[in-house]
Amino acid sequence: MKMKSIVIGLVGMVASFALAACGTGDSVTKKDNWSRYEESKKITIGFDKTFVPMGFEEKNGQYTGFDIELAKAVFDKYGLAIEWQPIDWDLKETELNNGNIDLIWNGYSATAERREKVLFTDNYMENLQVLVTKKSSNITNSSGMKDKVLGAQAGSSGYTNFESQPTILKDLVKNNEATQYATFNEALIDLKNDRIDGLLIDRVYANYYLQQEGLISDYNIIDAGFEKEAFGVGARKADTTLVDKINAAFKELYADGSFQKISDKWFGEDVATDVIKGK
Repeated sequence: MKMKSIVIGLVGMVASFALAACGTGDSVTKKDNWSRYEESKKITIGFDKTFVPMGFEEKNGQYTGFDIELAKAVFDKYGLAIEWQPIDWDLKETELNNGNIDLIWNGYSATAERREKVLFTDNYMENLQVLVTKKSSNITNSSGMKDKVLGAQAGSSGYTNFESQPTILKDLVKNNEATQYATFNEALIDLKNDRIDGLLIDRVYANYYLQQEGLISDYNIIDAGFEKEAFGVGARKADTTLVDKINAAFKELYADGSFQKISDKWFGEDVATDVIKGK
């Protein structure tokens, strides 16, 4: 009888802890958390630490990139420190909605599919999915990938487009599938070593990486045929105040020239969308 009471007690304790945990998670993920951010004076942003030039880790261990500097400029306005959290890009929405991070900010394409899961800020920069091939392969357009091996990053908007619009590439490539990689770095290494014939990738990454590596003249960067995309910052659906604050900061940074200064540093041009410019 005594043992039975102990077992019942333990079960009750476990249930209590589980309910408490659920309550804590709900308190973060299902309400507007702006007051919590203000009180703690910090916010946690999830990113892919290999995605140059948007947000990446330097050899000295420091994080840098266009999005890193833009986010800092935004939250400096509100007195919030940023905790940068490297994440598995394939699990980004799960990390966000479980409360492990507060924002997804790292060249995050605001697609219709993703809008069902997260609340996006205004689009702040345009992007395009491109096909990168070696010039020595003589593959100069999407049709040249017939029966060839394609690579893509798992969880990327490029891979989503590949699956959802099969007539553009999926129906052409070998086995009607793309080899998936955790990072674009890994994929580019395989492309360089002829383990894949083409790579579906964000234009901003392809241009920056190949220029930095001195390889731009050895590769083709081809419009893959998908519609243009735009980058936004992803928040939980309930974090409406946070999104409003970021949108306001974007416009203020553009008005005072700070946005353009960061943009020129990383891209040599003004990449802001019309909505950020106030047009």
